[in-house]
Amino acid sequence: MITLLHNPRCSKSRQALSLLEERGVAVQVRRYLDDPLDGAELRALMARVTAEPRDLVRTGEAEWKALGADRDDPEQVIEAIVAHPKILQRPIADDGQRAIIGRPPEDILALLD
Repeated sequence: MITLLHNPRCSKSRQALSLLEERGVAVQVRRYLDDPLDGAELRALMARVTAEPRDLVRTGEAEWKALGADRDDPEQVIEAIVAHPKILQRPIADDGQRAIIGRPPEDILALLD
């Protein structure tokens, strides 16, 4: 089972979901804006993600810019995302062992290997 941290308003997120569904993959969709991750979940996600913790942040969002947080400090990244779930990069596909940021969406297909 793959969990997809999903924002249905995001075209990349919708593409990632379609890619998984087209391949018949069992997907649990988590709309992280409606059901935000807490600090413990983010720490666990950071341990599984194939990118740097800094890559979990959407730095173009006004909320991130207003914080003035340090992207290189994982705890500041966690605190920022907990406070402002909108700044979490999307989509993220997570199989419980590895998590991949779907930028581009096709990157998540590596979880199927």
